Amino acid sequence: MPSERAQVVRVLSPSAMHSSLEAMVEAYRRSGGGAVQLTFETAPALVQRIAGGEIADIVIAPPRVMDEITAARKADPESRYPLGRAGVGIAVREGAPPPDVSSTDALKRSILEADSIVHTRASSGLYVAQLLERLGLSAVKAKTTTYHDAVGAFTHLLNGKGRELGFGGIPEIRRWENRGLRYVAPLPQDVQNYTTYVAALATGAPDPGARAFFVFLGSPAARAILDANGVE
Repeated sequence: MPSERAQVVRVLSPSAMHSSLEAMVEAYRRSGGGAVQLTFETAPALVQRIAGGEIADIVIAPPRVMDEITAARKADPESRYPLGRAGVGIAVREGAPPPDVSSTDALKRSILEADSIVHTRASSGLYVAQLLERLGLSAVKAKTTTYHDAVGAFTHLLNGKGRELGFGGIPEIRRWENRGLRYVAPLPQDVQNYTTYVAALATGAPDPGARAFFVFLGSPAARAILDANGVE
């Protein structure tokens, strides 16, 4: 899986880690580290990309996805390191009236009152789909649009004209705040769901640069960046 004597460290990660990893790479380079190439995909699609020959020196994924990757001997199970967890949040476009999501009952009312619902097919979106069923809101499927990733979902939200309601991983929503998206709040605690992310080195003998960046992922500087981007 690792590239032959790669000088550029290749990292494959869920898109929820986008802002955190970009900031980490910048901090790593400022500290004298080498080049790092970031590739993002939804967590459910990571296994398919790796099975299809995607080259990476470091993989980041939720535990269950990482289990599949290590079972396929594409990542070293002994190197697994927990980075943190991210909850699901609610978003609207800037200028739209914020919905009341202060409780689960309020959330249900806001979902029913919304003109449309938007979420991804990433880990957060799969959970939202299950949550709507659990809350007895299967009827809102008729006004729900799903996208492969945050780019599609949040672009749809920003182009809305009415009372659109979006769901996504909190780090992803925060990344879009400077583009006109408004982070309303996390899901109420009694229905909140967290996706945990772990990092692992590729199998074989990763390039020393990959090991150096992997060590940096566990540093206090990296922890501060994760905290600042909504990864607890």
